[in-house]
Amino acid sequence: MTEKTLSFEQVWNEYRQSLWAFLNSKVNNHADADDLLQDILLKSYDKLSSLEDITRLKPWLFQIANHTLVDYYRRQKNLHHTDDVELIAQLDEPSITHELSRCIGTFLKGLPEESAQLLQAIDIEGVSQKEYAQQHGIPYSTLKSRVQTSRQQLKRLYEHCCRYDLDSSGRLMDYHPRNSQCKNC
Repeated sequence: MTEKTLSFEQVWNEYRQSLWAFLNSKVNNHADADDLLQDILLKSYDKLSSLEDITRLKPWLFQIANHTLVDYYRRQKNLHHTDDVELIAQLDEPSITHELSRCIGTFLKGLPEESAQLLQAIDIEGVSQKEYAQQHGIPYSTLKSRVQTSRQQLKRLYEHCCRYDLDSSGRLMDYHPRNSQCKNC
């Protein structure tokens, strides 16, 4: 799809199903998903001409969807802010995950070297905790404790920069930088 051929109908036909599936997975109610999809239709129709980079169309639409969901949960009074969430396990939405993953390298550098290496191997490279413990001659229970501590350290670094909005199931819906220095990690 090029900018010359970009029409609202094309955009909507291409992304309607994936947006609806995303919404339905978050609210688990077909009628609410339909209503939210209509809200997104109106919002995206009004703002499509303001989209400067067509390559960002899909993330832009899903960001509108995220904001619409946050508004929905606020209206339902089911939105929770939590202090004891493990961020790595909570990143559910692909565009939010991608945005926050850009920051992981910066935040890992802010951790003690042992913690950074541990999280790099286990949470980013996918090495199992048992395998890591065996490779490094660490008792498994000790490693589990270190992983938990390292994740809490990483969580504090993220929370220093951002506030997180979660849905009623604890899934990450959106985040908001706390100050301008944290916008781009």
